[in-house]
Amino acid sequence: MSNAVNNGVWSGTWVAERLGVELVGDDTLTEMLGLALRRNPKRAHLLVSHVLGKHVPQSPSVVHGHGLALGHRVRELLGAAAADAVVLGYAETATGLGHSVADGLGGAPYLHSTRRPVAGVATAGGFEESHSHATSHLLLPEDPALLVGDGPLVLVDDEFSTGNTVLNTVRDLHARYPRRRYVVVALVDMRSAADAGRLEEFAREIGARVDLVAAASGTVRLPEGVLEKGQALVASHEAAVEGATGSTPGARGTARPAPTGPHPDENLSHPVRVDLGWPQGLPDGGRHGFTQAHREALDAALPGMGARLAEAIPEGASRVLVLGFEELMYAPLRLARELEHLVPAEVRYSTTTRSPVLAVDDPGYAIRSRIVFPAHDDPADGPGERYAYNVAGAGFDAVVAVVDSVADTAALHAPDGLLATLAAHIPHVVLAVVPSYVPAPLYVPDLPEESPMLPEPLRGPAFSSYPPEEVGWLLQDLSDVTLEAPTEEREEAIQSGGAHYAESLPVEYQPSEQYQRLFHAALETSAARIAQAVGVVTETVIAERSPRPVLVSLARAGTPVGVLMRRWARYRHGLDLPHYAVSIVRGRGIDANALRWLAAHHDPRDVVFVDGWTGKGAITRELAVAIEEFEAAGGAAGFDPEIAVLADPGSCVRTYGTREDFLIPSACLNSTVSGLISRTVLRADLVGPDDFHGAKFYRELAGADVSVAFLDAVAARFDEVADAVAGAVKELLAADRTPTWEGWAAVERISEEYGIHDVNLVKPGVGETTRVLLRRVPWKILARAGAGADLDHVRLLAEQRGVPVEEVGELPYTCVGLIHPQYTRGATGADGRAVSV
Repeated sequence: MSNAVNNGVWSGTWVAERLGVELVGDDTLTEMLGLALRRNPKRAHLLVSHVLGKHVPQSPSVVHGHGLALGHRVRELLGAAAADAVVLGYAETATGLGHSVADGLGGAPYLHSTRRPVAGVATAGGFEESHSHATSHLLLPEDPALLVGDGPLVLVDDEFSTGNTVLNTVRDLHARYPRRRYVVVALVDMRSAADAGRLEEFAREIGARVDLVAAASGTVRLPEGVLEKGQALVASHEAAVEGATGSTPGARGTARPAPTGPHPDENLSHPVRVDLGWPQGLPDGGRHGFTQAHREALDAALPGMGARLAEAIPEGASRVLVLGFEELMYAPLRLARELEHLVPAEVRYSTTTRSPVLAVDDPGYAIRSRIVFPAHDDPADGPGERYAYNVAGAGFDAVVAVVDSVADTAALHAPDGLLATLAAHIPHVVLAVVPSYVPAPLYVPDLPEESPMLPEPLRGPAFSSYPPEEVGWLLQDLSDVTLEAPTEEREEAIQSGGAHYAESLPVEYQPSEQYQRLFHAALETSAARIAQAVGVVTETVIAERSPRPVLVSLARAGTPVGVLMRRWARYRHGLDLPHYAVSIVRGRGIDANALRWLAAHHDPRDVVFVDGWTGKGAITRELAVAIEEFEAAGGAAGFDPEIAVLADPGSCVRTYGTREDFLIPSACLNSTVSGLISRTVLRADLVGPDDFHGAKFYRELAGADVSVAFLDAVAARFDEVADAVAGAVKELLAADRTPTWEGWAAVERISEEYGIHDVNLVKPGVGETTRVLLRRVPWKILARAGAGADLDHVRLLAEQRGVPVEEVGELPYTCVGLIHPQYTRGATGADGRAVSV
């Protein structure tokens, strides 16, 4: 039953001969489609696809392959615009096809319509399907921004007949989220010339381009009165079911009705339940959105889930069916495709459906058998019959029924339920349940009645050289205040008066021409390496922390990384992520007013703190304590103190792009690579109890600014590293990333070996060592023997400052900067204050 032609007989012959229905079009049309009749007052005939995986069991590789091929064609059609595309599939029959098209398109985010309302999820749209038996479609994206944007919207259905469904969809969505381009994708385009003209006219009316991609095309010729004749034919054969069950097949003109349920005398087997080990938090499909990060998480988990299913298939089984459930098509399809590679049996895939279709056991008819069972997911429109076609009498030795947890009900397990009905026809039944994904409820901040009004974030070009959409600074502008002092004077003030380092600013280092050349050379060398780390950390955040995270970078080293993560999310997923920069001060904690502002505008659970790199993990620990104190003082709960970093050489965090200690060129410079923003300032006479921490905007350094050039150079490598990122993320998500804090242990050892006896005066890693040379009066630099170009800038700075560089054989970091109070009167400890000799 896997082809539209059986023993030389086309599976539309029976209907064509009795009703005069004719398919006209491509040579492949009759290979892909058969015909059946259905109980529907709007349209008597049904085009039955043999490659969709709905009514006809088919090889899962064939089903997925057709969707992938269509996706590849869409990608070729769109070119560069494919990176911004969003795919929308139609329930119920095209949910799996839409997923597959999104796969072929190259990682586009995917959403399908649904007829299952979900409490707490707002409707982002809806439309009607004119010829369907169940018409109302809902759009329920977890992230409302999924449908926002000007990128192409790709609409996927199994067949494109009148075009009414697409028109209804585009009309509704275009009124809410207008865009310039739409692409309609279908397995078959069966429109009449008049219907084709209507779509073109509609496109002109809304001022958008509409393209069509289909695997085959043609038309259905219907004789006059076909609806009434079809209804009469259906009625006569359904009546015959009651009186002719068990009759033998006759000639094609007098085919017997197909069996519709279990035989009452069957000894039913008990289904075997298999725990798939479905990844926590992974959506079961596209009902609420499915991103590239979700796709990669599924790909990583499929081998294990497939192996668990394979163990449940009995030895000697020669023909196995994986049966999906109504809208749940993609997860069963991917499981079936995995099983296809693991068992010697022939594996086929299809799904149950709401659609009532006449079954006739004739090789010239597309629906040869039907099993009937009650709905088992407590549908919103009330109880009713559900169906599985071409399953009974198809020679299957085993069936794997895949349902979501909403449908794992008493009705599923009842004596007349799906499992018992399957057991009447197939000797071995396996049940696999996929957890139904339920989005977190919409966050509504709980603000105190007398909450002080906080200002809106500062943005470029008024504050910083970054474009306004790249980052909002939760800071106050202190550009008109003189805060800088020469390094030795500043340290003398700290030493003599116990001042905190955040109460003043060092004079901004102005790089020499030689140093600037070194920066650009380093950027050229490491841009791809940084781009890969940006992609890995961003994908990890989206997969594990939030599908739409709110990026909050720790000013200022974290800010270029936050901007790059935002750019990657837009490049790979079409997401415009919110990004803010906040101040955190050693010994004083994070800016509590910034946290209050974030809690008033976003769900704290979506906030991800971002920094450039870890050294020994001091800021990681500082943030954890600060969040705990903020909540204890009555602040909003839900902030996760775990930092996401580009590089974690100290093994201090779980979310990182790499654990290598290499040169991140943004560490080479100060404000001129960070939007021309200073370090943050916290001083009682400048920052009140209801103020954000402060910072300065060095407009006068615009001529030396490379902030945007740095971002552009890294982002230009995104295409180059995309495949490597996908592979690295798959490995990373499956790895044990528990922090070992080995960096902290190394710092303690170095502190003792060099007679410093204070870990706060040991600055490990390329980034921290660079800071020592730019801002402090260092004692010496330890460099790992054999370290190459990653330390060129360190050696140059050390030479300019007269600081010795000592090569060390056993060093976990590429380099370590050492400060000693004997040589630096203003060296600061964990609380930001001076260390006494």
